[in-house]
Amino acid sequence: QVQLVESGGGLVQAGGSLRLSCAASGRTFSSYAMGWFRQAPGKEREFVAAINWSGGITYYKDSTKGRFTISKDNAKNTAYLQMDSLLPEDTAVYYCAALEGDTNWGLFPIDYDYWGQGTQVTVSS
Repeated sequence: QVQLVESGGGLVQAGGSLRLSCAASGRTFSSYAMGWFRQAPGKEREFVAAINWSGGITYYKDSTKGRFTISKDNAKNTAYLQMDSLLPEDTAVYYCAALEGDTNWGLFPIDYDYWGQGTQVTVSS
């Protein structure tokens, strides 16, 4: 069992930056691929970025490439999502998720085994 707790959300103006953190406890964090998803009101939860277990391979939603950076510090049991050049359309609740096994990452919520509670990100225009 892995427990995930997100932090770092908030209100920011367009063009600003935020760094989300996802602290993990429980079983060995280093063996998990991690993903970030987001869900805006009235919309389905969508993939944002993912990183494999070692942190050496990353994958991004097209609209976040070049603006968002996912990373993973296995020594601190923490994953991060650095978000730069934020846009109003980035407004959503952001969730981190952990995927157990040999897969590098998953693109869909059903691929993941554990979820955090979410943190709100609001970007004003």
